[in-house]
Amino acid sequence: MRTRQLSRFPFLLLVLLLLTSSTVHGQALEQVDPDEAGMSSERLERLASGLSSYIERGVIPGSVTLILRDGKVVYESALGMQDREAGAPMQMDAMFRIASQTKAIVSTAIMILQEQGKLNIQDPVGKYLPEWGQTTVAQATEDGYEIVPARRAIRIRDLLTHTSGVGWGTGPAKALWEEKDMRFWYLADREEGIREFVRELATLPMDAHPGEKYVYGLSIDVLGAVVEVASGVPLDRFLETELFEPLAMTDTYFFVPAEKASRMAVVYEATPEGLKRQTDEGHWHGQGHYVEGPRRTFGGGAGLVSTARDYARFLQMILNGGALDGARVLSPTTVDLMLSNHTGTIPFGPGRAMGLGFGIVTDLGAYGKASSLGEFDWGGAYHSRFFVSPKHRLVVVYMTQTMISVGGVDDFDKLNSLVYQAVVE
Repeated sequence: MRTRQLSRFPFLLLVLLLLTSSTVHGQALEQVDPDEAGMSSERLERLASGLSSYIERGVIPGSVTLILRDGKVVYESALGMQDREAGAPMQMDAMFRIASQTKAIVSTAIMILQEQGKLNIQDPVGKYLPEWGQTTVAQATEDGYEIVPARRAIRIRDLLTHTSGVGWGTGPAKALWEEKDMRFWYLADREEGIREFVRELATLPMDAHPGEKYVYGLSIDVLGAVVEVASGVPLDRFLETELFEPLAMTDTYFFVPAEKASRMAVVYEATPEGLKRQTDEGHWHGQGHYVEGPRRTFGGGAGLVSTARDYARFLQMILNGGALDGARVLSPTTVDLMLSNHTGTIPFGPGRAMGLGFGIVTDLGAYGKASSLGEFDWGGAYHSRFFVSPKHRLVVVYMTQTMISVGGVDDFDKLNSLVYQAVVE
């Protein structure tokens, strides 16, 4: 295990770090003494010991944590193992399956297209994907369920806020979704492209009427197809040219190049007997088809692989109002729109609401956790998480690869508490 707190290093070693480790596999991130940036280096030691405890107890195999203040690194750590069986320690440039953290990136792609005049988020999805012009809903009845027409058309904004009614096939019509093999979020093993997948998805009954309920599911995968139609290029290429290249996100992919495969963190599962290495079967609870597979379906809802440094650059762009290192991706007004409450009275969680691509803290007292008003966040199925505090100018990225199936782990709440307690100015 290793952790780095920059105030502990002499000047010459700090210079060496700036010239080496911070530039490995990606754009350099300037590193500063946390005390000079208004964060206590002494208090950050609590973060290191707190996160290490999960690895020592055997509930997390390893993790990478990166904290930016005012766009500069004040803390980074690589703890535990990237591959326990091979004896490979975790590295700062380890690549992680970020699953639903993909959603924020694809949501941003939609907002780029709105700024380019190629769509409007109030548009009906059927304007771009004709088969979505009229959808159906499965409503529970005493005898099972009935399929009825949706009360209105699904709009792009409904997809962005997960109020479209599109789930993961766990609703009343579960059997129909199973029959067509359309359940759940893992798409990397499929042969068809995202446009074909979404075309078939439209034939199934949804879990709720548009705009009436928060339903987490395949909404952002549908948006991936919208991006392809509205832009005229494949989703992976659009993200590459409009986001990854401008932001120097050199380690973010739907499917990892073979030469980078050794940097992939291994997926483990929490079991009553301890951590168990997942199989190589390729489905969502295995190691996946992210290196070897059809490489056909770009899962806009959960398909990307990235690093802590790459993802932090994306988040810093959002925090900066749409620009980073001279590259402007979005206007500040668009970012303001994304970080506004778009779900109103639709239940989302105490003290929280849904923006466009991000969950947002709207009432600190109701939320009841270490946080700040306006904090935006999300996480992924492989147990990764990020949060950003505009008030405190913080970007926090926490990466690990664990399918938590027993007992639960409170490291997310611990992460928030230990980061915020280190903010002293």
